[in-house]
Amino acid sequence: MKANEIILRGIPAAPGIKVGKTYLLGGEELAVNKRSIAEGEIPLEVSRFEDALIKTRKEILELQDKVSKGMGTEHAEIFDAHLLVLEDRMLIEEVISRVKKEKIAIDYAFSQVLKRYAEVFTKVEDEYLKERISDINDVGRRILRNLLGRKRKGLEELKDSVIVVAHDISPSDTAAMYHKNVIGFVTDIGGKTSHTAIMAKSLEIPAVVGLETATVQIKDDDTVVLDGNSGLVIVNPKQETLNKYERKQEKIEDLGKIFITLKDLVPVTLDGKQVELAANIELPQEIPSVKEHGVHGIGLYRTEFFYMNRKDLPTEEEQFQSYKYVAEEMKPYPVIIRTLDLGGDKFLSQPQIPRDMTPFLGWRAIRFCLARPDIFKTQLRAILRASKYGNLKIMYPMISGVEELKQAQALLEESKKELHAKKVAYKDDIDIGVMIEVPSAALTCDILSKEAKFFSIGTNDLIQYSLAVDRTNEKVAYLYEPLHPAVLRLIKNIIDAGHKAGIWVGMCGEMSSEPSFALLLLGLGLDEFSMPPSAVSKIKHIIRSVTTKQAEEIAYQALNLSEGKEVEKFTKEQLHKILPKFYPKA
Repeated sequence: MKANEIILRGIPAAPGIKVGKTYLLGGEELAVNKRSIAEGEIPLEVSRFEDALIKTRKEILELQDKVSKGMGTEHAEIFDAHLLVLEDRMLIEEVISRVKKEKIAIDYAFSQVLKRYAEVFTKVEDEYLKERISDINDVGRRILRNLLGRKRKGLEELKDSVIVVAHDISPSDTAAMYHKNVIGFVTDIGGKTSHTAIMAKSLEIPAVVGLETATVQIKDDDTVVLDGNSGLVIVNPKQETLNKYERKQEKIEDLGKIFITLKDLVPVTLDGKQVELAANIELPQEIPSVKEHGVHGIGLYRTEFFYMNRKDLPTEEEQFQSYKYVAEEMKPYPVIIRTLDLGGDKFLSQPQIPRDMTPFLGWRAIRFCLARPDIFKTQLRAILRASKYGNLKIMYPMISGVEELKQAQALLEESKKELHAKKVAYKDDIDIGVMIEVPSAALTCDILSKEAKFFSIGTNDLIQYSLAVDRTNEKVAYLYEPLHPAVLRLIKNIIDAGHKAGIWVGMCGEMSSEPSFALLLLGLGLDEFSMPPSAVSKIKHIIRSVTTKQAEEIAYQALNLSEGKEVEKFTKEQLHKILPKFYPKA
């Protein structure tokens, strides 16, 4: 009897659609049988432990080297935390002490100490320390396997293409996915900014995380549809569902063939209006993907990943080298570096930097930077130094009024003077832009435009602040409407104010990469669309398929509709009329 179709909804962590068989990756049970030993066996047990530590260290260093060569040093640094666990003298001494006192085998003593560590870390409030549980468990399982002489079947040994299902996927497991037989993964826990999500995007493996019960509802060798675009995992899909996703994949393939021909073409409308299409990136290692998709410029270089998942602060030199690399690789095209945007759902794990009760509304982004000029100026100096190697621009996040912009500019001037005093070269006339993502900024764009060279609309935050909807809260997710009339009017106000002042206006939020929104945004007069590199070709395809007049008429009609759902239906209908082969009827 055929099993019923099950639809699981999670968080889309990496885009793509795959249909395949599952491979259930279970974390090995850490429980080990208790075994008593004689006094004379203690030195032998300690020696076994030392050998296992040495062997585990060698395994991790080899894996780190593999990841560094294949994916870049930022990803490889994940394993530094694993190596630190191996060097934890308190842990090692506690294990040896238990062996001596209780006369028990080293493997059992180690498993018990490991359990205690995991329990302690689970209870702490600091999210960074909580996240380290996976590091401890990952290293612990390696050490236990080496103590017990067990060999685990690795992902790299898989013979067939599979979709990996797990409660969580450790960094070392994700690194093993650098292999053609792993076509996607799903997890019970995790978020968009987790190590594994970042690595999955770099590997271009579709992923859905945060499914909660995936490992309970999915078994080995089940057939599943993995939709990394919408965060859906469909278990035991009906033939009708498979047919539906086959059609989706066919359309993706058809579009892909067209996109290849568009790679080197200019994003220009049928009547000659050109717009800029740029890429959003988080890591320098994404530059090859940017070039592969024919993108001419970085519209948003997020820099907070320098500061996350580490216990120290990034140095000026470390940041300079990364900014310099991106500037040189993209030259002569522009690279817009957004200054540190910690807070909200992104945190710096430093004891002296507490978290807010209301992180999205609290001490974050430019507010944090103005309060910590030591951290902010280190970044500004690094950007200024790198500016002479390419076409860099600076963009400040979460500006709520002109006073904050002026304060940021004053710190930038101080940073210039410090470099000048040291006779360090930099570009003095670097362009300064403002992210418009707070309603107060959207409503005072005419004032901000006197101090800025460009605006970039951050729709992710602008929408949640305008509609009072926490975008990470699933209970109010239905209220998060990008096409709400209030949002559209704010966007129009921002674009009009920028153009009146003679500056260009871009958009770097998720809204800019949605095909049905592209027609509307083009009609509103948006000058630059910035998005994930893989989304650029589909937006270019749409822009090259319409006239400016068509887009303006669509925008005019949309602005006169009273509900977001009406606007969404209308824009999808218009997109279907223009490109019926690629976009279904609403």
